[in-house]
Amino acid sequence: MIANIAYAARMTERPCYHANDASRDVLEIDVQPMRLVDGRAESPSLDVQGFFIVDHPCDVTIPNVHAESIVELLTRQTGADAVRVTAPGVQRFSEKSPMVGTLNNSRPARFAHVDVSDATAAIFADRSKPEGRTIARSAHYNIWRCLTSPPQDVPLAVCDARSVASDDLILADAVFDEVGKPDWSFEGIVVAHNPAHRWHWFANMHDREALIFKTHDSNRQFAHCVPHVAFDDPNCPIDAPARNSIEMRAIAYWFA
Repeated sequence: MIANIAYAARMTERPCYHANDASRDVLEIDVQPMRLVDGRAESPSLDVQGFFIVDHPCDVTIPNVHAESIVELLTRQTGADAVRVTAPGVQRFSEKSPMVGTLNNSRPARFAHVDVSDATAAIFADRSKPEGRTIARSAHYNIWRCLTSPPQDVPLAVCDARSVASDDLILADAVFDEVGKPDWSFEGIVVAHNPAHRWHWFANMHDREALIFKTHDSNRQFAHCVPHVAFDDPNCPIDAPARNSIEMRAIAYWFA
């Protein structure tokens, strides 16, 4: 499938983007038609391509049950010694949903990015690490699932970590601008176009599946980070339901 992927153009200014008010962004978008491969036709893995889809029925309406299920899932899939869920679930909606923008940070991520830079990942990993243990390796994951029935009008695309060059990754400020609270930020990454990128998506996801992708790994022997982006599926029927998704973020630790 060929679909438009929104990249970040290279700028002289440092980019920044906002969780809610995109009018405040300092970011030029570079839309490029790219080939996407259905990940179901391949056998990707977390440590090679950096992403993986798995059957994972879960009640996401109960936060502690959802978080506990993520710990169990990542422990099983990664073999890590410990897993820490670092934030509550983030629910997002495609633009044709009446719910889009009604919750904090609820719009689809419309430009290719990586959630955390190396520096941010190191800070977050140190903040959440198990006490009294020496850490040999840490890895950050995003666990994404679609809550609406297939097909999805705005699926998530993930990029094979092996196809990403370090020069494609542009440091940027991710600003969280929730109404009634002071802005806060950390360093993330926006992604510049590279024709070598190998994009994947998983067609017709259902709510019993979870897409796991890596956003940072401290051990460079493994997939380091996976750019990802919401995109319009050109083959999706016009009357398909508006996408409703939820994502969780967690850090896995391996002890020395």
